[in-house]
Amino acid sequence: MAIEMQMTASLGSAELIPVRCTVMRGGTSKAVFLPAEVVPESASARERFLLALMGSPDPRQIDGLGGADLLTTKVAIIGPSTRKDADLDYTFAQVSVTRPEVYFDMNCGNISSAVGVYAVEQGLIPSQEPLTRIRIHNRNTHTVLLSDVPVKGNHALVEGDCTVDGVPGTGAAVKMDYHLTAGGATGSLLPTGHAQDVIAIEGWGEVRISVVDIANVGFMVSAEDVGLDPSKIPAVPDQDLLRKMDALQRTVAKLLGMAQGQLTPIPVIVAPPHDFETIVGGVAVEADQVDIVSEVIGGQPLTLHKAFPGTTSVTLAVAAKIPGTVAYELARKEDTHTVRIGHPSGRMEVGVRVSSSSSHDGSVVVDEASYLRTARLLMDGITYLRRSRL
Repeated sequence: MAIEMQMTASLGSAELIPVRCTVMRGGTSKAVFLPAEVVPESASARERFLLALMGSPDPRQIDGLGGADLLTTKVAIIGPSTRKDADLDYTFAQVSVTRPEVYFDMNCGNISSAVGVYAVEQGLIPSQEPLTRIRIHNRNTHTVLLSDVPVKGNHALVEGDCTVDGVPGTGAAVKMDYHLTAGGATGSLLPTGHAQDVIAIEGWGEVRISVVDIANVGFMVSAEDVGLDPSKIPAVPDQDLLRKMDALQRTVAKLLGMAQGQLTPIPVIVAPPHDFETIVGGVAVEADQVDIVSEVIGGQPLTLHKAFPGTTSVTLAVAAKIPGTVAYELARKEDTHTVRIGHPSGRMEVGVRVSSSSSHDGSVVVDEASYLRTARLLMDGITYLRRSRL
């Protein structure tokens, strides 16, 4: 195999550059994983490099490794840790399919679940049976994620009984915990200082939102407040809804002092638990199987997330445990440490434990914010980039 790889690498030419890469599935997403040393350091060169890698902009991404979908046009850049409290650095890049743009303002929770698996498979982390804990420094959010990877010998386990709606079959469970990421982007779990705010959207009116910063910055808005029938969620958005959500996202970004037209803050539409059919596969989900129903309108340009982002599941689940938030008002009230989210591909469970701060100021402390995903190695080898695009 080593000889074959060397021979393949030697095929680089005056027009093509060989680049070592790995393709991983993490949860309901796929990404190209790259060692940090192969990625250009300057922002402009890095953007050209990643666009060439994925074949963007092109609706089919036919001349690159992109999958022509929001969930399969992702990149993970892995390098040595720059923090003492982490084992490695991980930078997530969302490459636009149709625009010549690359976004770094958020993390991907599904791809995060593949980072630990990648580290074990590449020998970056000493493995320890039965679980290897990996502390991942996510450079997008400047926070540390905890990943528990099941291993045997020097390899991450693939087979297991964990199911992920939106992924065929079962696999070994990778546990991700985000409780250390609270306030990572804005400095506060509740960036506006309130569990709920009312904001005015020009040409639309007033809307109730809840902004929560954990894993990523997201804001919850009820389906009813954006003109939707809550019993019809999840649903494929029409152009009118996409325009509304774009205006809402830009207004919330301005409120938070964040750049507009980026991936964050992530728009999350929520509705009370009810019977629904998944958009992907038409599978029936009953109301008593979920605590809240939601869909994410994400990416750039905005589009429906066909499953549910891992990070946003944490944002929503934590919000559902904080009295006064839009999510709390709509979610089922049960004294459990699990929030079951209904979404376009089925259901997802998030383990949540919150407590009051010892400062007696009414603030909330997140003690656990975890979920299970499956992840595995799909391909390891060499890709070729056109020099003319760099």
